Amino acid sequence: MIDKNYTIRIATRSEVDIAIEWAAKEGWNPGLHDADCYYSADPNGFLIGLLGNEPIATIFAIKYGNTFGFIGFYIVKKEYRGKGYGIKIWNLGLKYLEGRNVGLDGVIAQQDSYKKSGFKLAHRNIRYKGCGGGNFPEGLEIVKLSTLPFDTIDSYDRPFFPANRTQFIKSWINQPECIALGIMGGGKLAGYGVMRACRSGFKIGPLFADTPELAESLFLA
Repeated sequence: MIDKNYTIRIATRSEVDIAIEWAAKEGWNPGLHDADCYYSADPNGFLIGLLGNEPIATIFAIKYGNTFGFIGFYIVKKEYRGKGYGIKIWNLGLKYLEGRNVGLDGVIAQQDSYKKSGFKLAHRNIRYKGCGGGNFPEGLEIVKLSTLPFDTIDSYDRPFFPANRTQFIKSWINQPECIALGIMGGGKLAGYGVMRACRSGFKIGPLFADTPELAESLFLA
């Protein structure tokens, strides 16, 4: 039974960090500056559930453009799971994104639950972990994204995402402790990738390119 003192509201920027910390404890290894990037995309899309003054649940329901939304950081503190607090904030997150195509990165254990809300499996994510190093690719025009007009990067990104995410990309490629590179081909941008600092090591993403060979060169760089 849900306690009558349970309330849900838009999270403040400092409360967004609570969700990031919970995600780290779940072993999700978030980026050090993820919160700033997602908050810049849609500051109204962060919900927090409180029992009295105690934060016990979070969900990020981020709007991109006019047609797409993405759900993440759906977390309930362990001692409050299975009591109805999670589904209540979940439903409010979906309500916020009503009328949009919605995506999420679901843990395998919860995929059946997401199907009950109308979600369908789009693809699997497989993440690999290793050590950096090696030789920088030679004979290729690999450039820092900071040397290119932002509109060039924004335009290149458009076909890879269901909606306009200009503000997010602007924050993502300029975040502290990241390496953001592009690769040129035929006098135009032919791929780009970003590596950002995380709680443990670094993560590469996104990494888009016109061909697998160009993608491999960006990855090595």
